[in-house]
This record gives sequence, structure tokens and C-alpha cells, in this order.
Amino acid sequence: MAMESSQAAPSSAPASLVQEIAKLWGEHLGHHEVGVDDDFFALGGNSLTGIKIIERVSQDYGVQLSVRDFYLAQTPARVAALIEQGRGGT
Repeated sequence: MAMESSQAAPSSAPASLVQEIAKLWGEHLGHHEVGVDDDFFALGGNSLTGIKIIERVSQDYGVQLSVRDFYLAQTPARVAALIEQGRGGT
């Protein structure tokens, strides 16, 4: 399912999920520590890396994010909020 919102709201996702997403970004971007509000593009993210992360989110969390929504979200906290929305959370 593709997420419909054009802008992710501030995260209401559990802190553990936000931290998991930050760790996932760190693995893919080659950073040891990624903050929950760090910008994907400022960390050196690109389209190929974004697609890899989107695929991993689909596998790990069962939520299909659109490329557009992922790019608009830009931070682990906002991506975690999209995952929660996709899971039927708040």
C-alpha cells in the first residue's frame, strides 16, 4: 500500500521504531550514528540508497512506502511515523 500523505507529520511512532529506522539509515549511508531528525539528503542519501531503504522497510515492517513519501519525509522520525500510519497506528 502506498502512503497518501504529501508531508509526514511529526513522529508519533514509538521511540524504538524511530531508533531502528535511524540505525537502518546508518547502515545504508555508512554512518555510525544517525539522529532521529537527521536529513537523508544531508547525510549523502541518493535515489538508489532510498530505494534500498524503502525495500528494507517493506521487508522488515510490511509497509510499502512510495518513493515520493520517503523523499518528503527525509528524517528517521518522519519515516517511522509513515510506517506507523501504514500499520494502522496513530
